[in-house]
Amino acid sequence: MTSGTGLPEKMRALVVTSRSEPPTVEVVPTPKPEVGSAVVRILYANVVSYMGDIYTGKRQYPFPTPIIPGTSAIARVAAVGPDTTKLKPGDLVFVDTLVRSRDNPGDAYLAALHHGFTAGSEKLMTNVYRDWTWAEYTRAPLENLTDFDEKRLTSSISDAGLGYQISQLAYISTLLVPYGGLRDIELQAGQTIIVAPATGQFGGAAVLAALAMGARVIAMGRSKTSLEILKKRVPYPERLFTVPITGDMLADCGELKKHGQIDAFFDIGPAEAYNSTHIKSAIYALRHGARVSLMGGYREDVALPLGYIMHSNLRLYGKWMYERSDIADLIKLIENGPLKLGEKGGSSVVAEFGLEQWKETWAAAAENTTLGEQVLMKP
Repeated sequence: MTSGTGLPEKMRALVVTSRSEPPTVEVVPTPKPEVGSAVVRILYANVVSYMGDIYTGKRQYPFPTPIIPGTSAIARVAAVGPDTTKLKPGDLVFVDTLVRSRDNPGDAYLAALHHGFTAGSEKLMTNVYRDWTWAEYTRAPLENLTDFDEKRLTSSISDAGLGYQISQLAYISTLLVPYGGLRDIELQAGQTIIVAPATGQFGGAAVLAALAMGARVIAMGRSKTSLEILKKRVPYPERLFTVPITGDMLADCGELKKHGQIDAFFDIGPAEAYNSTHIKSAIYALRHGARVSLMGGYREDVALPLGYIMHSNLRLYGKWMYERSDIADLIKLIENGPLKLGEKGGSSVVAEFGLEQWKETWAAAAENTTLGEQVLMKP
């Protein structure tokens, strides 16, 4: 049975009712579009590597229950609210997981993952947009839906297209996080930037994004083997250089300086790397007036060389996620060709799972955490 909007009355969804109990696939009412929103049919939903830890309580992320989990996704518009003027049913869209308040953008949260850091963001997640993309349909704010030039992206090269599979577009979710930081420091074509650590999912995505933006990139990482693999997999390898993190701060700094004037440093270290030597090595290697983007997931304070930062007029920028305008800009970078997806762009879909396979999905995501590896949920 369908409603007046053409939507089915019921849909299948994965539901988390408690952190102490496994999720279940249930038949629930299909959401209806309201003012300021649209309902989309989920094609491919992203899977974060630590999602299993979130929904089992190993990571103490705050969120209300019951909840339909999920993150960003690729979807088709199924029904629109009365104030929609651009999107229409059938449009292919990116569903952004970062939900912001309309009257206070500082109230922001990660849909179905974390209710954010303010009373406003908690209210918005609990009362308005709680359920997300691990379902056949979801209702999302219009601001969180960005349409694609589907013909350009998916048509064959002989038909002036790029020949991408729709599932490959899901990598936008990973690319967006470092792209937000790179845009924040106004990285320009022809500039040189250090990316560290550069061999994980988000560090590798930062390398890909920076190269697509026309920059010269120095990638740092602890594994020489991983750095060599990175060099082989990225487009524009002639603009990528590598420097291993040895633990010798001064020696690593010296290796960085061999690459000439360095304009920026993008840091996206994991929590356990808060005392890593790469932070000071990179900062000491920067030119006068350079910029630093701090996007690392550190839970401890990080020691910074304040004297050098001050005397070198360095500018430090903290960035959590990205801005709404960054999404359309990133998609244009893909549609126009510089930022490549799939094998030629260093990314690949390693597995797709259905809703009933949530346990296998979590396990596969936790195991595939290097450059470009994607695990997708296909409701």
